[in-house]
Amino acid sequence: MTATVSFASASDTREQKPRLQELAPGAYGYISDFDPNCGFVVGDEQVVLIDTRPTPRMARDFLAAIRSVTDKPIRTIVLTHYHAVRVMGASAFDEVQEIVASNGTLDWIRTRGQADFESEVGRFPRLFAGVEEIPGLTFPTTVFEREMTLPLGGGRELRLMALGRGHSSGDTVAWLPDSGVLFAGDVVENHCGVYAGDAYIGDWAGTLDAVRALKPRVLVPGRGAVLQGEAACAEAIGLTKDFLSTLLDSVRAGIAAGETLKGCFARAEAAMTPRFGGWPVFQHVLPFDVSRAYDELRGIEHPVVWTAERDRELWQVLRGT
Repeated sequence: MTATVSFASASDTREQKPRLQELAPGAYGYISDFDPNCGFVVGDEQVVLIDTRPTPRMARDFLAAIRSVTDKPIRTIVLTHYHAVRVMGASAFDEVQEIVASNGTLDWIRTRGQADFESEVGRFPRLFAGVEEIPGLTFPTTVFEREMTLPLGGGRELRLMALGRGHSSGDTVAWLPDSGVLFAGDVVENHCGVYAGDAYIGDWAGTLDAVRALKPRVLVPGRGAVLQGEAACAEAIGLTKDFLSTLLDSVRAGIAAGETLKGCFARAEAAMTPRFGGWPVFQHVLPFDVSRAYDELRGIEHPVVWTAERDRELWQVLRGT
């Protein structure tokens, strides 16, 4: 079952044209087929961005889409978490005065931000065309512990909530309570491979329960189409949970059987492919997911830092390429 698969997303050369999608009055998603999604909210005095795209080159297209619906200044960027494909376009927005993230995300940047950047450039060559324009890591100017509210005017507010560890140590969701719109970052995916290489997989289920408790009516997932209606939102949350539980259960069984990392990978691939194998980026994420699950289940609490070299070494062991 472990047929040769090109490294990470190296063979992904099909350009995706994101689409601007109105989610509620003043709230928009910038939605790709299966590249990372982002969005923005238009307040009385400013525009608030939810993530930024991988590079300034790609962010300029996002900026053009924003300008097609509003000329208000873009003053605030919210980072749902820190992976280079989501945050390295920030420098394209020269009116920004504040970049907001959780304390967990700030810690993540300090300990692994540069290594993550170098790793992801290798994993996603298409998304990092124009990488030479990136001036450096994107650091928040404002951090919060559990929750922060951004007033939008007219009684509206955007609530930023760190509901628990999951996809990373600092995941934040952005919630518009008046319209039931949730920007979930990569805590929730919609029929796309769930990346858990930097995750706290055992904690993630509880974080998903906290997301479900909000009862979103519109949900922007990390990747995939926008979910419309409470039932569809709940289903996507449940599918993300199922992906992770299948991953953990199969790797746990492999460890109990005395299997090596490679044996656990083969077991997880066999267990997960029938249900999830057709999802975009599944082949990309699975080696990193199994490696993290294998570590976590053997008592390594915090994810080991990925580097470009470690990425390639893992792929050689598990994929032979």
